[in-house]
Amino acid sequence: MAERVIPLIDQRSRLLAVPRGAQLLPKSGQLVDTLGRPLRDLRISVTDRCNFRCSYCMPKEVFDKDYQYLPHASLLTFEEITRLARLFVSQGVHKLRLTGGEPLLRKGIESLIEQLAALRTPDGEPLDITLTTNGALLTRKARALKAAGLKRVTVSLDGLDDAVFRRMNDVDFPVAEVLAGIEAAHAAGLGPLKVNMVVKRGTNEQQILPMARHFRGTGITLRFIEYMDVGATNGWRMDEVMPSAEVIDLLQSEFPLVPLEPASPGETAERWGYAGADGRYDPALGEIGAISSVTRAFCGSCNRARLSTEGSVYLCLFASQGYDLRTLLRGGASDDEIQSAITAIWQGRTDRYSELRASLPSQPGQASARRVEMSYIGG
Repeated sequence: MAERVIPLIDQRSRLLAVPRGAQLLPKSGQLVDTLGRPLRDLRISVTDRCNFRCSYCMPKEVFDKDYQYLPHASLLTFEEITRLARLFVSQGVHKLRLTGGEPLLRKGIESLIEQLAALRTPDGEPLDITLTTNGALLTRKARALKAAGLKRVTVSLDGLDDAVFRRMNDVDFPVAEVLAGIEAAHAAGLGPLKVNMVVKRGTNEQQILPMARHFRGTGITLRFIEYMDVGATNGWRMDEVMPSAEVIDLLQSEFPLVPLEPASPGETAERWGYAGADGRYDPALGEIGAISSVTRAFCGSCNRARLSTEGSVYLCLFASQGYDLRTLLRGGASDDEIQSAITAIWQGRTDRYSELRASLPSQPGQASARRVEMSYIGG
């Protein structure tokens, strides 16, 4: 077995100068990158902290009691986040996803959601505002999140077996409390609910069928995510990736599935519906999703930008550098100047890491060591 190497390098300071002088476009949502991909989705990381220590994201060996998190003054304020979100929306963003770290650890996040919920697209339509969480705090926060204007949530859950789940979150957190949080979110109307399961071969693949049995017919969409080579600290190895095709084959050994069309352009998940007795998709039984970012890249339709906790824009989950918008925000730049920077950043985008993965360096300390951590820019 190959040796696992975890480089202890802080990548947060690797920022590119914000390009200036781009021609302002009409606020009509027609911004596209070099490959013709429109800007539609903005992931907003509101904190770099998390109460879990999942090995594929924030391994305890790195994110220990001595790890230096960002000081509060470095974090974007809610007003700064809302201002940037408004400018991104003017250029085509329709969906805002709040992430982390664990976003529910950010004090007063309901206030941010209220501000974001007041935004409108150039056509006057409300935004799709959602949040990804580990579910640990959902029981106490679900109703307040809904009241603030949150549309729905996605909960990360990597298994139903309590022992497996405790090992994966590495803080001995019980699965029952996450399941209670999912129920609380459902009761509060935060839906349609999605549950994301990262499948890591040799760790939790035996949980695939139990998870499917549990959520089938509940109205909750379960999505299986291939274990990804994000960041530089999770010790990723290809032999720990269980391809989505294997996951689907395993599911079909028990549940007949039929392929479904994408729900929206740029959707990351391949959709499969549970079939009824007639062999056709039965909406009452629901659906599952497979996110194959390692074995079946979807870079060609990627329409997402990511805003880090301290105001840097990253154009790919596997990026090594971001663009510093916080300096513009706090340096007195006008809306037009910031919008011009956003335009130039997106128009210059060439990212397609997953499509090129096989041809890139794979040795520890090379390409993987330069990528920013997922806990810093959100999943």
